[in-house]
Amino acid sequence: MKVRFANARAEVVEAVAAPGDNLLRAAQAAGMPLEGTCEGQMACSTCHVVVAAEWFDRLPEASEEEEDMLDLAAGARRTSRLACQIVLGEELDGLTVAIPAEAHDMRRG
Repeated sequence: MKVRFANARAEVVEAVAAPGDNLLRAAQAAGMPLEGTCEGQMACSTCHVVVAAEWFDRLPEASEEEEDMLDLAAGARRTSRLACQIVLGEELDGLTVAIPAEAHDMRRG
């Protein structure tokens, strides 16, 4: 399945992901600057993405814990989600998300 990531310069990177993987791992494999400091434990917001409006309602609702972490995310918007909480399935083939300009992967310096 394919996932599209738009970076801060509006360049789109298309990545291939396996059903059952989460969006954070797919983003990191595609070289996107999502740190994922807590490794998917919802203890940070370093994997914050903005889901394209046409895809947002197709996702399961965010948990209260995810909403709490999104409250701390820089540049959060109505369609913001944590990439670690989006499990990819065939129904999300073509999912498009934007990486906020504030995103910075400290592992890359």
